[in-house]
Amino acid sequence: MPLIEPPGLPDFIASLLPFERKAYKLEKGNFAGHQIHFLDHGSRTGQVVLMLHGNPTWSFLWRKVITALDPDQFRCVAPDLLGLGCSSKPRETTAHTLAGHVEVMCEWFAALDLQDVMLVGQDWGGPIVTGIGARFPNRIKGIVLSNTSVRTPRNPRGSAVQRFSRLPLLSDFGFRVLGFPQNVLGRVQGDPASIRGDVARAYRWPLRGYGNRAAPLAMARMVPDSPQHPSMAQLKQIEAWMDAFEGPMAFVWGERDPILGSALKTHVEAFPQAKVTRTEAGHFLQEEVPQEIADAVVDVSTRIS
Repeated sequence: MPLIEPPGLPDFIASLLPFERKAYKLEKGNFAGHQIHFLDHGSRTGQVVLMLHGNPTWSFLWRKVITALDPDQFRCVAPDLLGLGCSSKPRETTAHTLAGHVEVMCEWFAALDLQDVMLVGQDWGGPIVTGIGARFPNRIKGIVLSNTSVRTPRNPRGSAVQRFSRLPLLSDFGFRVLGFPQNVLGRVQGDPASIRGDVARAYRWPLRGYGNRAAPLAMARMVPDSPQHPSMAQLKQIEAWMDAFEGPMAFVWGERDPILGSALKTHVEAFPQAKVTRTEAGHFLQEEVPQEIADAVVDVSTRIS
């Protein structure tokens, strides 16, 4: 397996992220030669928990959840999506599609030869991590999802943010020059103070500079705004696999999230067997209620046959 030295971190982030870090060099497809950075913490004989972030964050998002889990019982593996965190950053927005992200992460997943895996995802990490599940169904034992969507929208229109992301010139200025949304993450939190100081700085750091900011813009455009949107075909495959999944499942939701807080209702209706934890957190609930997410991981692990 082509593991390489992970990129360095500034001291203020390294002190907040005291886990083993690795990097994988992609070998296939359009992104061969690019690297995927990931955290790999805990016992190699423990329950594998694959944690995947969304837009515009990175594996740093999971640090509190990882800390709350027993490293003798769990192996927490948290990669950075291509274009975000310490992974390579293609400069073109066309490099980012839902199918493309799933393909890249499937190569990484297969290279690590992860088995008997619990999938944990938030934001775009939800459909991407369950996209891995759809490709490797026999390796997946449980699922924990938070503030995401793994359902195909019946009337896809996109939010105001997604509509803004498609405006010529203005969207490039907002996302690439002004650094939206990574510069204002606290605004979608239940407690805005949960992302401030060095924590807020740690989310901005990987996306410093115009050339590193293609992914936040492109991933906003990945949200379907019509039945013909390119993401729809992949979402339908993910939805079909999720509907057939028979393992234990849990949802931990931040209901004060202005982006996906209301999406819980659709998921509860689709998966009545899932154990649900409702919280007063916002979109990046890993910063506000990490123990609740860790508790859900532990609960699902006890129900894995």
